[in-house]
Amino acid sequence: MRRPVLPGDVAAVARALLAASDGDRLRLCRRIFGGAAEAAAHTELCRRLHPRWGDGSLSAAARRYPLADEVFLDDPEYLRCTRLALRELAAALGGGGAAPAR
Repeated sequence: MRRPVLPGDVAAVARALLAASDGDRLRLCRRIFGGAAEAAAHTELCRRLHPRWGDGSLSAAARRYPLADEVFLDDPEYLRCTRLALRELAAALGGGGAAPAR
């Protein structure tokens, strides 16, 4: 996964999850994160975009799947999807610790 992770990356993942059935969301979320990580490694090594997953951003990986229309932030299902995306992001960053200040 390419860093820094932008708010739009999390929103794209949440919209992909919102378009999926509730039972498929965790698997899809992990696949998106895995695809982004694969693309980041590929672009670092080959100096070109990954043919399937793009540039290593979560947004590019999420956009491989259908995205739900944007909804308001107070939509309960969107909030559930956003929380799932943020939990997976925390796990990918090493357990949810804060990123070092720049």
